[in-house]
Amino acid sequence: MRWRGVSHIEFAVPDYDESLKFYDAMLGWLGYSSFSSLNMEYQSVYYMTRNHVAPHSYIGIQPAASGEKLVHSEQAVGVNHVALWARSRREVDRFYRDFLLAKNIPVTDAPKAYPQYTPGYYAVFFDDPISGIHWELAWIPTVPSPRQFLASYRAIREFSRSRQDLADSVPGVIRQATRRLPRRTRG
Repeated sequence: MRWRGVSHIEFAVPDYDESLKFYDAMLGWLGYSSFSSLNMEYQSVYYMTRNHVAPHSYIGIQPAASGEKLVHSEQAVGVNHVALWARSRREVDRFYRDFLLAKNIPVTDAPKAYPQYTPGYYAVFFDDPISGIHWELAWIPTVPSPRQFLASYRAIREFSRSRQDLADSVPGVIRQATRRLPRRTRG
């Protein structure tokens, strides 16, 4: 079942009630729905993009037993940020303007292209104002345009020129970025 991606992720937040207001608003704006808020083994609310009998790729919020608000710039041990898929570049811009700015949510990086990540990559980065969790809303085109491929190639080439270990080449960057992982052996 690995092809589905991440099954779920849960966040422990310092102010549960205020966090629910934020996540209901944010994830509701993005089209998520809440599929469970039962307090069975522990208190938690879950959000996912589509309602199915078998939930997939969902986000959970639960009250923290201890800890303080995260400060992303400190790069503390833990999750660096969570990226959600946008339906379009326009959705990233609208989310930035109509949700983040309208609600005074701390934006760390306004919407822009990141051709060094992949052709056409476009995203906005922001912080949860209650718990400090760092988020990204990202869009990648299904079929990048020739202009997006060229911008990506140029960004990677420029990066490779700044690093002697990459031999000033795009293939050098690609070789470094694609590592072989050990595979399980048949037995």
